[in-house]
Amino acid sequence: MLKYQNLLLKIILETLHLINFTKNNYIMKTFSLILIFIALGLVVFNATLLDFNHFFGEGNKIAFIGIIASFCAVLVLLIFRMSKIIEQKTKNQ
Repeated sequence: MLKYQNLLLKIILETLHLINFTKNNYIMKTFSLILIFIALGLVVFNATLLDFNHFFGEGNKIAFIGIIASFCAVLVLLIFRMSKIIEQKTKNQ
Protein backbone atom coordinates (compact mmCIF):
# COMPACT_ATOMS: atom_id res chain seq x y z
CA MET A 1 0.00 0.00 0.00
CA LEU A 2 2.84 2.37 0.85
CA LYS A 3 4.41 1.70 -2.54
CA TYR A 4 1.28 2.92 -4.32
CA GLN A 5 1.05 5.99 -2.11
CA ASN A 6 4.63 6.92 -2.92
CA LEU A 7 3.96 6.39 -6.61
CA LEU A 8 0.86 8.57 -6.45
CA LEU A 9 2.74 11.27 -4.57
CA LYS A 10 5.52 11.16 -7.16
CA ILE A 11 3.00 11.52 -10.01
CA ILE A 12 1.34 14.49 -8.28
CA LEU A 13 4.66 16.21 -7.66
CA GLU A 14 5.77 15.64 -11.26
CA THR A 15 2.46 17.07 -12.47
CA LEU A 16 2.93 20.14 -10.31
CA HIS A 17 6.46 20.46 -11.64
CA LEU A 18 5.09 20.44 -15.20
CA ILE A 19 3.12 23.57 -14.39
CA ASN A 20 6.35 25.56 -14.14
CA PHE A 21 5.34 28.07 -16.78
CA THR A 22 8.67 29.70 -17.52
CA LYS A 23 10.45 26.46 -18.43
CA ASN A 24 7.66 24.29 -19.80
CA ASN A 25 5.46 26.66 -21.76
CA TYR A 26 4.56 24.01 -24.34
CA ILE A 27 3.53 21.53 -21.66
CA MET A 28 1.39 24.17 -19.92
CA LYS A 29 -0.42 24.99 -23.16
CA THR A 30 -1.03 21.33 -23.89
CA PHE A 31 -2.22 20.64 -20.34
CA SER A 32 -4.63 23.59 -20.38
CA LEU A 33 -5.99 22.52 -23.79
CA ILE A 34 -6.59 19.02 -22.48
CA LEU A 35 -8.46 20.44 -19.49
CA ILE A 36 -10.54 22.68 -21.77
CA PHE A 37 -11.51 19.70 -23.95
CA ILE A 38 -12.41 17.66 -20.88
CA ALA A 39 -14.61 20.51 -19.60
CA LEU A 40 -16.30 20.83 -23.00
CA GLY A 41 -16.85 17.08 -23.00
CA LEU A 42 -18.55 17.42 -19.62
CA VAL A 43 -20.79 20.13 -21.08
CA VAL A 44 -21.85 17.76 -23.85
CA PHE A 45 -22.33 14.89 -21.40
CA ASN A 46 -24.47 16.99 -19.06
CA ALA A 47 -26.48 18.31 -22.01
CA THR A 48 -27.42 14.73 -22.84
CA LEU A 49 -28.78 14.33 -19.29
CA LEU A 50 -31.30 17.15 -19.76
CA ASP A 51 -34.94 16.10 -19.98
CA PHE A 52 -36.59 18.49 -22.40
CA ASN A 53 -40.09 17.20 -21.64
CA HIS A 54 -39.77 18.31 -18.00
CA PHE A 55 -37.27 21.12 -18.49
CA PHE A 56 -37.60 22.66 -15.02
CA GLY A 57 -37.95 19.32 -13.26
CA GLU A 58 -35.95 18.04 -10.33
CA GLY A 59 -33.69 15.81 -12.44
CA ASN A 60 -32.36 18.64 -14.56
CA LYS A 61 -30.83 20.56 -11.65
CA ILE A 62 -27.72 18.38 -11.58
CA ALA A 63 -27.29 18.66 -15.33
CA PHE A 64 -27.66 22.47 -15.19
CA ILE A 65 -25.13 22.71 -12.37
CA GLY A 66 -22.71 20.51 -14.31
CA ILE A 67 -23.08 22.60 -17.47
CA ILE A 68 -22.58 25.87 -15.61
CA ALA A 69 -19.57 24.52 -13.69
CA SER A 70 -17.97 23.23 -16.89
CA PHE A 71 -18.46 26.56 -18.65
CA CYS A 72 -16.90 28.29 -15.64
CA ALA A 73 -13.91 25.95 -15.82
CA VAL A 74 -13.47 26.72 -19.52
CA LEU A 75 -13.73 30.44 -18.84
CA VAL A 76 -11.15 30.30 -16.03
CA LEU A 77 -8.75 28.28 -18.19
CA LEU A 78 -9.11 30.73 -21.09
CA ILE A 79 -8.48 33.68 -18.79
CA PHE A 80 -5.43 31.87 -17.44
CA ARG A 81 -4.05 31.26 -20.92
CA MET A 82 -4.63 34.88 -21.92
CA SER A 83 -2.85 36.10 -18.79
CA LYS A 84 0.17 33.93 -19.62
CA ILE A 85 0.24 35.34 -23.17
CA ILE A 86 0.13 38.89 -21.82
CA GLU A 87 2.85 38.05 -19.29
CA GLN A 88 5.12 36.69 -22.02
CA LYS A 89 4.58 39.75 -24.23
CA THR A 90 5.40 42.13 -21.41
CA LYS A 91 8.57 40.17 -20.56
CA ASN A 92 9.75 40.32 -24.17
CA GLN A 93 9.44 44.10 -24.40
